[in-house]
Amino acid sequence: MRWIRTAGRGLLVLVVIMAGYVASGARADEAARDGRGPLTLATAGDLTGYLGPLLQGWNRTHPGERVTLVELPDSADETHAQMTTDLRGGDRGRFDVLNIDVDWTSEFAAAGWIRPLPRDRFPLAGFLPPVVDTATYDGRLYAVPYVTNAGLLLYRKDVLAKEGVPPPRTWAELEHAAKTIAPKYGLGGYAGQFLPYEGLTVNAAEAVYSAGGTILGGEGTRVTVDSAAAREGIGFLARGIREGWIPERALTYKEEESKQAFQDGRLLFLRNWPYAYAVASEPGSKVAGKIGAVPLPGPDGPGTSVLGGSNLAVTTHARHPDSAARLIAYLTSAPVQRQVLTRGALPPVRAELYEDPALVRRFPYLPTLRTAVLTARPRPKSPHYDQVSLAVQAVVQDALTGRETPGQVVRRLARELDAIARR
Repeated sequence: MRWIRTAGRGLLVLVVIMAGYVASGARADEAARDGRGPLTLATAGDLTGYLGPLLQGWNRTHPGERVTLVELPDSADETHAQMTTDLRGGDRGRFDVLNIDVDWTSEFAAAGWIRPLPRDRFPLAGFLPPVVDTATYDGRLYAVPYVTNAGLLLYRKDVLAKEGVPPPRTWAELEHAAKTIAPKYGLGGYAGQFLPYEGLTVNAAEAVYSAGGTILGGEGTRVTVDSAAAREGIGFLARGIREGWIPERALTYKEEESKQAFQDGRLLFLRNWPYAYAVASEPGSKVAGKIGAVPLPGPDGPGTSVLGGSNLAVTTHARHPDSAARLIAYLTSAPVQRQVLTRGALPPVRAELYEDPALVRRFPYLPTLRTAVLTARPRPKSPHYDQVSLAVQAVVQDALTGRETPGQVVRRLARELDAIARR
């Protein structure tokens, strides 16, 4: 009867194994019903390579909710095109969580591509106040701020110190130094991001805002750009190109090209995001230890930056929305936000980190950046933001290249934006 006992033990083992499979399957089914499981996160190209290690930390502690990172091009326009193509695919879409430019939130929400989120799941009270507004549309939270940003004026502090000149606070001071000091040192005067792409929309909006103007109002329903302030702001940039204290080459600059020009010691002043300060300060840079940062200047004092950065959103076709929300809470937690800054040189949304003495020693621009973020303004909110931005880029380029006057450009832009708002 030995074979019977052996067979019985084998049967018992088989039953236990099968029970394990059933229990495992039941747990998987339960997790799926609870909205938990693997995720795909799509983002623009990670220029500093910081995001992969952050997600590895999540994957180690959440093996049933592993995240696959998909990096799209580092160009905002190309990333937008690839994301919207995927989102229009409905249930066939590949992406569960999106790391989106702050100004796409309204567009994606209005199109029904991303889900509204419960505010109580995220630590919004600990964020810098202006950043939360970028994640809302029509009074509801559709994303969670992940990285914030504000444009700063980077300058060669060694050159200004030799001349006994403080960093500029006004456009007139910037223009004078760019005209008179920069040539003495074989430098270009001033540059921003003036290639026709999203960066030009940002630079143009900052010039208009700094002069006291606006572009759109009422969630994109009112066109407000036809003003003396807008003509002054666009005129300031156009005059710089025409008179040469903004090098003509700057018409080809995006963030990276302009950062490289400054890092190589070819510019006195540069408008860029804080990451450019961090990278240009690294060993090997020709200007390491020689740069400073101040808020953008305006006509009569400090100007107004555009609020940059990115938000995390959950797509409407996300396979596991609870895991997606849990991932977002993880990425916006204080320890991870600290790594966003220390590993990625990207400004965190957590207010407490801007007053951390150790971080301020390592990133001296943090107090200046905090001030810039708190006074920054978002780009024009519109459910047709991509069309708004394309119109701004095309029209403002004609002013910078001298094809039209600032007055003509502002009137034409008002007509084009009005046509977009009526759609």
